[in-house]
Amino acid sequence: MENSSESLVTVLTASLIHEIHIAKAVLANEGIESYIIDQNIATSIGTAFVEGYKLKVNSLDLEKAKKVLDEIATSEE
Repeated sequence: MENSSESLVTVLTASLIHEIHIAKAVLANEGIESYIIDQNIATSIGTAFVEGYKLKVNSLDLEKAKKVLDEIATSEE
């Protein structure tokens, strides 16, 4: 990332990895690149220590990503 204002920020934390994968797919469909953090930690140290998987996006995409994920969550209720 060239600009110092561009950094990765957490847009979603979930205890189940499939929720993170679904959110990643939804964001990709909207043209937002995202990254799964701590995906492999459960296999390394066991699930007892995992506080949650994190999905991160570029800070410049944060507001759009939150809006997209909020719309999905609202439609599921």
